[in-house]
Amino acid sequence: MKTAILIPCFVKLYPVMSTRFEVETEMTIHALDKRFELREIPISYRDRPDGSVSKLNTFVDGIMVLKTIFTLFKEYRPMRFFGWLALFLALVSIGLFIPIAIEYMRTGLVPRFPTLFVSILAILLSFSCLIDWKALKNDFKHIKK
Repeated sequence: MKTAILIPCFVKLYPVMSTRFEVETEMTIHALDKRFELREIPISYRDRPDGSVSKLNTFVDGIMVLKTIFTLFKEYRPMRFFGWLALFLALVSIGLFIPIAIEYMRTGLVPRFPTLFVSILAILLSFSCLIDWKALKNDFKHIKK
């Protein structure tokens, strides 16, 4: 395996897109995608000098890192991303629709139209994700040839 510490191959292939703390997440995912070997190097920490303040904001930086993970997952593994998204939306749609269908069978009425509309929208979005997934799959077949 290759080592991803300051080798020219890694630096040339690495597309820098982040400006804050999510750079570490991008570098890790890029190294994993290119099958570089990752190693932990022990370092020593010391106390922060008096009067200095941390630039970390736990919640904001954490949300940015999670957003980066989802964005990179969509870019690096689009078929898996859209497949899971379609499954999630279909399950949400079914979960919303079942109580409405049961109530309709009992009373013949649909008193919760907003829930019905959200259920229909979720299943349509699920089908849209599957269509996008199939299109991406076909594109990758042509690329491989």
